[in-house]
Amino acid sequence: MELTGIETRVIGSLIEKELTTPDYYPLSLNALLNACNQKSNRNPVMNLNEQEVLQALSALKEKGLAVFSSGQGQRITKYRHYADHYFSLDHRELSLLAVLFLRGAQTLGELRLRTQRMYDFSSLEEVQDYLTKLSEREEPLVKLLPRQPGQKEQRYIHLLNVDYYEDKTVEKNSPQMDELIELKETVTILQKELQELREDFYKLKAELE
Repeated sequence: MELTGIETRVIGSLIEKELTTPDYYPLSLNALLNACNQKSNRNPVMNLNEQEVLQALSALKEKGLAVFSSGQGQRITKYRHYADHYFSLDHRELSLLAVLFLRGAQTLGELRLRTQRMYDFSSLEEVQDYLTKLSEREEPLVKLLPRQPGQKEQRYIHLLNVDYYEDKTVEKNSPQMDELIELKETVTILQKELQELREDFYKLKAELE
C-alpha cells in the first residue's frame, strides 16, 4: 500500500474529523476540502482544489480506504474513510496514524500532545506501546527514524508514503527549538495533570462533607 501526498492528506483529514467532530461526519466535498487545506495542525500546508481531492478520493476508494455515501434523504455525496476496517485499527492506533498522516515525522511528546482531541493517552509510555504495535505488524505502518543532527529525540513516521515525508516534511529544528517544543509539551502535560488532581481533590472533599 502506497499513498500519494494528497491521498495521505485526504485520509488523514477524514480520520481527524471523524474522531474530533463526529456529529459532522461523514464529510461533504466542501468540508473535506476545507479540512485538507487547514493552516493549523498541518505539515505541510496545502492549497488543494476540488478536482485534486476528488481524484484522491477515487484512488482511495479503489484501494479500499474510502467509501462514498449518498443515501435516501441525503442531497449531496459524503465521504468517509475505511482505514480502521482495512488495517484493523482501534481508536488509539487510528488517532496516532491520523496525526502522522497530517503532520509527518514527530516525537513521542508531539504525538501525545497532538492526539489529545482524538484520544487522550495517559502517558508517553502508552503512546510508545501503540506505536510499537503499529511498527511490529506483519506489514508495519510506522517506524522510528534515526536521530537527526541537533535533535534530542527520535521521531516516528508512517510508512504509507515514506519518501514524501522524509524528503519534504521532517522539520529540522535547532537544538534551542527542540528544547522549546519539549518545554511546551511538558507544561501542557503538567497542566493537565494538575487539573486532574484538582478534580480528584474536590470530589474527595465533597465525599467527606
